[in-house]
Amino acid sequence: MKKLSNLLLVFSILFVACTNEKKVIVNCLNPAIEYSGRIDTTSTNCARLFWSGSSIKINFEGESIKAKLKDDKGDNYYNVIIDEDSIVLLRPDTIVKYHLLAENLPKGKHTIEIFKRTEWDRGTSSFYGFEIGGNAKILPKSEKQKRKIEFYGNSITAGYAVEDTSGADSPDSTFTNHYLSYAALTARHFDAKHHCICKSGIGITISWFPFEMPDIYDRLNPAEAESKWDFSLYSPNLLVVNLFQNDSWLVNRPKRAEFKTNFGSKPPSQEFLINAYQQFISQLRSHYPDAQIICMLGNMDATQIGSKWPEYIKDAVAGLKDERIFTHFVPYKETAGHPSVSEQEVMAESLIRFIDENIKW
Repeated sequence: MKKLSNLLLVFSILFVACTNEKKVIVNCLNPAIEYSGRIDTTSTNCARLFWSGSSIKINFEGESIKAKLKDDKGDNYYNVIIDEDSIVLLRPDTIVKYHLLAENLPKGKHTIEIFKRTEWDRGTSSFYGFEIGGNAKILPKSEKQKRKIEFYGNSITAGYAVEDTSGADSPDSTFTNHYLSYAALTARHFDAKHHCICKSGIGITISWFPFEMPDIYDRLNPAEAESKWDFSLYSPNLLVVNLFQNDSWLVNRPKRAEFKTNFGSKPPSQEFLINAYQQFISQLRSHYPDAQIICMLGNMDATQIGSKWPEYIKDAVAGLKDERIFTHFVPYKETAGHPSVSEQEVMAESLIRFIDENIKW
């Protein structure tokens, strides 16, 4: 009888422990999840992430949290931001599985954000949901960010090779980190929600591949021409366009296939370039009639002393006759390769000053 009593005591303890360790499964469509970026949430079982800076955030109570993910290529990297403080690197697998994001968390409110560092050419990531363990509880979303920014850019905006301290400008996706780009830094400074439409090597009139920003700027999934973004889902207060760097190189490469396809045998005229820039900004304005727009350039050699490209942008903006469109140029960084972490910070500081002085939120 004594053994039976002891056995019942053990079972009671185990039952209480199991009850205290309850976990909660949070489906990807749960309204407590805050998505940021052009993310496809039309599926019932997963959300699909494409663009740099896309993020998933949730507030909760619990001792641990996992995310159920799958990546097309296994070449995407994410920053896991725990309680808006510590950052852990995450590389989703090519099979559907749970990834432990944090454990041994103290009691109280916690926040987890999964932030996409890499570009869309590294493949699509699918997010299925969270598993929260240890007296788990889902908490409401944080107060909405009142400011919204949308960036259009190339490798500079993407944060390409920003963490490659060797100076080799490596294309390995481990070194790309949009979280450290001037765009993400600026958005965090203003506590603004931000969308980023960017691709390394892209231009307005010509790119290092057979498509330009006007071809993809309106897509949900940038890899699919028929996948269109619903512009009514996000209304930014401010647009920042940092393009023309790649154009400045490629208009001087007549042997490239993209040059022959886009321009024929002769380089484009100044009038052609100015008109193309105007047309793209006009397209953006048609989607966002109330937004303020900063036409930015920098900080690579398109803004070096003597460059005509800032003047092209000035002339294009002047011709638009829109008092809510501004120009801002960040001086050439005077170093080879893509911007380093410190050079991205200099860009962010420059843009933040300009916004403080000129933009009315």
